[in-house]
Amino acid sequence: MAKIDSFLREMVKLGGSDLHLCSEMAPKTRIHGDLTPLPFPPIPAAEMLGIMEEIATHEKWSWFLENKDQDFAYEIPGLARFRVNFMYNHFGPGAVLRIIPTNIKTIDDLKLPPVLREVCQYNRGLVLVTGPTGSGKSTTLAAMMDYINDTQSKHIITIEDPIEFVHPNKKSVIVQREVGADTDSFGIALRGAMRADPDIILVGEMRDLETMNLALTCASMGMLVFATLHTNNAPKTVDRIIDTFPAEQQPQIRAMLAQSLAAVISQLLCKTADGKGRIATHEILLRHEALPATIREGQIANIRSIIEQSSGRGMKTMDSDLMRIYKAGIITATEAFMKATNKAEFEPFLSADDMNSLRS
Repeated sequence: MAKIDSFLREMVKLGGSDLHLCSEMAPKTRIHGDLTPLPFPPIPAAEMLGIMEEIATHEKWSWFLENKDQDFAYEIPGLARFRVNFMYNHFGPGAVLRIIPTNIKTIDDLKLPPVLREVCQYNRGLVLVTGPTGSGKSTTLAAMMDYINDTQSKHIITIEDPIEFVHPNKKSVIVQREVGADTDSFGIALRGAMRADPDIILVGEMRDLETMNLALTCASMGMLVFATLHTNNAPKTVDRIIDTFPAEQQPQIRAMLAQSLAAVISQLLCKTADGKGRIATHEILLRHEALPATIREGQIANIRSIIEQSSGRGMKTMDSDLMRIYKAGIITATEAFMKATNKAEFEPFLSADDMNSLRS
């Protein structure tokens, strides 16, 4: 058994989500958003290298030694899969491993907005699931793919780095490709996917201009494309895509995005008031007759008004969803305030102690 397995088993037993290994320090795990030490001694840098090498293939280890970074998936049979990141830092080699549950949770299990089922039934367009690192984007996307897999006969191609959730074929045929193992890059895989008769393409992350351009092209060609971005809300997501491109290309990208954008699902995780877990809160932008012109004309600030005026269709702003779960007693006023865009809306709910705590 690899030595790292004992750290991972302890993390899973404690309900942790991420294992943090840093040379000269004791292993830690993230539990409900907070880092907690595990009952193991600090790991010297030389020993850390041996622990890391145990779980990497020869090719991945050689790449890591040469490039100082590496990403891949690791599995303990019967326990879970883990997304692995190796890196170097000031103290020496280190690693972060995030748990990928063996069982894919459903939309109901995750208490996701019911309107996501409607999004899963779209035939074409670009659907973006966004949020900061660790906000559960991959878990939400996996639940949506699983719903499609259960209810529709589709050809789905996923391009991931690395593959996280492994989907069995049910009603749909799902082809999962891992960058590095099955293809050299997202761009090469996306070009290949265009010729493979897909109904749905899932891009693990739109990291660069080429990937964004090809994803937009696929969506414009009539495919349904799902992808993730590290943005916090719908207006910032639209801005991020457009601003990635050189100024001379931006009018064309605005036109493509106006034609193809089908939904933006932004997600944040909030600590629950009882301190025993976290809950997702969402901002949802769906297709709307005013959206294409808003994007083409660069009036991105008007997206907020589109969402606010369309709550009956399942759209909602992040702040309105934060207010909903705060008034339901699920999160504290401080947590809502910290996550809100318009903090003034939540400030009246803060106590004097809350204010003092935020200032300190």
